[in-house]
Amino acid sequence: MSASAPTNAPAQVLRPDRRRNRLGYNILALVTAGLMAFPVYWLIVSSLRPNHEIRSYDQTLWPSSLTFDNFARAVKQDNFATAIQSSLIVSITAVLGGMIIATLAALAIGRFRFFGRKALMMVMILVQMLPPTAMLIPIYLQLNAMGGIDEYWGLIVVYLVSTLPFATIMIRGFVINIPVELEESAMVDGCTRMGAFRRVIFPLLAPGLAAASIFALVNAWNEYLFAYILINDNSKYTLNVWLMTFTTERGTDYGALMAASTLISIPVVIFFMIIQGKMATGLTSGAVKG
Repeated sequence: MSASAPTNAPAQVLRPDRRRNRLGYNILALVTAGLMAFPVYWLIVSSLRPNHEIRSYDQTLWPSSLTFDNFARAVKQDNFATAIQSSLIVSITAVLGGMIIATLAALAIGRFRFFGRKALMMVMILVQMLPPTAMLIPIYLQLNAMGGIDEYWGLIVVYLVSTLPFATIMIRGFVINIPVELEESAMVDGCTRMGAFRRVIFPLLAPGLAAASIFALVNAWNEYLFAYILINDNSKYTLNVWLMTFTTERGTDYGALMAASTLISIPVVIFFMIIQGKMATGLTSGAVKG
């Protein structure tokens, strides 16, 4: 009895401290989550407020009256349908093209040993550290010389190239975690190299492709700077550039602007909620090695 008392005493003393620490961390997490969620809440609430209440200096956390007129004006705004079409064309094409090229590059870097492989990885990491504004003028001059201004393909190329380094590095983490023996066994059983990739490698890369495609889609869907500079035709505006049409010489229609911003956010949120499980699996699995 006397020997067991000293061993139990420290546990009884430390347990309340651990509970207080856990409570403190939980409170800090809730406060942080609330601060991050408040702008989204304010966006949605403002989209439901009448315009006179939005412009009022006496703001409340909940509108005194709800209205859906802001959404009606947003949908009826000029070029709404064409802006959706432009964003879908640019985003989907850039994501699909980027994932195909990134997968091939990741396979080459992860499976083969060639001169300059490590230098190539370092260059891709360094490119990710460059701010987009530093590359804006060279990209504009190059696309202007190639006739890519006011063309979908010019913006698609920019989004595709901007996602390649990150997607390649992420997918490479999956490639090097797949044993080479699986591919060799499939080829011994009669598969070609492409058949082994399709039957063995590609299913194992699916979580990584899902995670990389999420980041690529969010980047392309929410990007504003390059879309504003490279597209000057009103009929080809993407959704983020189209939001500028709510600001005119007579002022800004804040209610319709908030409603349109809410509508633009819905597709990405739904897509993220559908595949968030695969995205989390992809992030953790691809970070195990390499």
